Amino acid sequence: QVQLVESGGGLVQAGGSLRLSCVASGSIFSINSMGWFRQAPGKVRELVARITSDGSTYYADSVKGRFIISRDNAKINLYLQMNSLQPEDTAMYYCAATNRPRVTIAQSEYWGQGTQVTVSS
Repeated sequence: QVQLVESGGGLVQAGGSLRLSCVASGSIFSINSMGWFRQAPGKVRELVARITSDGSTYYADSVKGRFIISRDNAKINLYLQMNSLQPEDTAMYYCAATNRPRVTIAQSEYWGQGTQVTVSS
């Protein structure tokens, strides 16, 4: 089992920045890929960014060039640096991990409880 705990959310004005953190514990040796998802009220959960075991990254088009995902080599900490935040980035952000090659909504065994990000205009 893997436990994930997110932190770093909050209220920020448009154009501002936040850095989300996710701490993994438990059977972290089994993790291959980790990622950040978000879900706004009334909308489906979507993949924001993910990173694989070889360091390859993927970003949703809506955040490309503004967000940066990173992970320490011990696979303990996952980060999401969010810059130039916009009101449409407002959502609950979730950390996820999988033993499979790439984290997806359907193939993520482990989820955190989420951290709220609110961007005011």
